[in-house]
Amino acid sequence: MEYNLADLFESVVDAVPDREALVHLDHPGTGAERRLTYAELDAAANRVAHHLIDSGLKPGEHLGLHLYNGVEYLQTVLGCLKARLVPVNVNYRYVEDELAYLYRDADLAALVFDGEFTDRVAAALPRAPQLRHLIRVGGGAAEPHAVPFAEAAASGSPARGFSPRSADDLFIIYTGGT
Repeated sequence: MEYNLADLFESVVDAVPDREALVHLDHPGTGAERRLTYAELDAAANRVAHHLIDSGLKPGEHLGLHLYNGVEYLQTVLGCLKARLVPVNVNYRYVEDELAYLYRDADLAALVFDGEFTDRVAAALPRAPQLRHLIRVGGGAAEPHAVPFAEAAASGSPARGFSPRSADDLFIIYTGGT
């Protein structure tokens, strides 16, 4: 029997669906936090995965995560693994030239980015013609081709129902030496 990270995560969900899986302090010092059980995180990741599939992304294609650590980051990574997409981290400190290089070199077909980075993303996009699907997390200047994360997540089904997975799925880690 072969497993991948999505299968292992779903096994935990099935065993302890109501147990708390994630606690994220949105604004340290303010007391604002978000909590998700395993079942809630699973449904949220399924929604993202279905949105990505419905947007035309295929197994093996690369999706960049140009995000700060947070709920959306984990939700998207799990969604990628469920849909057999390859998550690729993008350093949030990168500037336009570094982003354009990484987008091309990593062969990104999609990008989920924090709204705070919209200007840098928009400046790098003309040099990454293969990047065809954008999802923006949070506010910031609106990139005209980006789907808001809340809308993307709401459009996908919370059910699993994915094609068979493989034990050879990938997760690509980029480092810039920072």
